[in-house]
Amino acid sequence: MNTPKRQKQFRAYKNAGGKSVVRRYELAKDGITVVFADHSVYRWTNQSADRAHIAKMKELAVAGKGLGTYIETHVKDRFLKKIR
Repeated sequence: MNTPKRQKQFRAYKNAGGKSVVRRYELAKDGITVVFADHSVYRWTNQSADRAHIAKMKELAVAGKGLGTYIETHVKDRFLKKIR
């Protein structure tokens, strides 16, 4: 019996500031995946970027404001992988 793959649960980023490069995000227990305006997709995890950064990124993603700036300032190169 084949178990179906879990469907991605990407949510639209609210972009409350109106100028964000973030378009969508997906929260996971141990990380966050972000889709940017240029269609690139990156995944950060507790192991790659530190648990405190992931918690803050999740908070900003849900709030819909400040995530792109936070990524640029604190975790830009600390992603686990570039998916696309």
